[in-house]
Amino acid sequence: MIINCITIDDEPLALEKLKGYIDKIQYLNLLASFDNGADSLDYLKKNRVDLIFLDIQMDDFTGIQLLEALKIKPKVILTTAYDQYAIKGYELEVSDYLLKPISFDRFIKSVEKVYAILEKESGSTIRLQESEMHTDKKGNFIFVKSDYKLQKVNFKDILYIEGMKDYLRIVTPEKRLMVLQNFKRMEDILPENKFIRVHKSYIISIEKIDSIGKKSLKVGEMIIPIGESYKKAFFDFLEEHNLL
Repeated sequence: MIINCITIDDEPLALEKLKGYIDKIQYLNLLASFDNGADSLDYLKKNRVDLIFLDIQMDDFTGIQLLEALKIKPKVILTTAYDQYAIKGYELEVSDYLLKPISFDRFIKSVEKVYAILEKESGSTIRLQESEMHTDKKGNFIFVKSDYKLQKVNFKDILYIEGMKDYLRIVTPEKRLMVLQNFKRMEDILPENKFIRVHKSYIISIEKIDSIGKKSLKVGEMIIPIGESYKKAFFDFLEEHNLL
């Protein structure tokens, strides 16, 4: 299921941050962004939208006024720096209320809540569970559950894997997959002679390393830190495999 959404906020930086978060969630599709409520009201009259990320404190036309003006309301997640509007927001039956600054972890919980609501309303039986992962017998690729379907990822294509609390982001030159999984499970499946954990938040492909410094390494355009607690094991691995 894809959730079509829009963002409304009169702060450009807030819109940019929301866009960055939305881009990381494969089932979210950002249709448009607005820096005022009036323009968004016209858009909502002409387009189907499943979810609105809505700031409350905006000049001329507030988020609350926008909600009151809508006859048909999509799901709404309020985004604001002011907690005094929480009760009013729930009176208007919003799905969630995010206080700025918004963390990615809290953002995920909020959109998962909306997904569950829309899923129930649509009669869908799909649930986001810890990712199923299946490797082929030769160890050349893996299937991971992302965006509510199993997707094939060739080990040779993986640049690095980034941990984001309960989620992992698998990065290849062609795509970025968000999966609900922990590092331990991923480490058990990855070929140990091709991948190594260099930081509490990163596993990297040995073959994809472009350069190595004392405290970081480069994979493509990404600078990845080498954690102090992983540093010795990383350099020992390189020496054991005659890579230094």
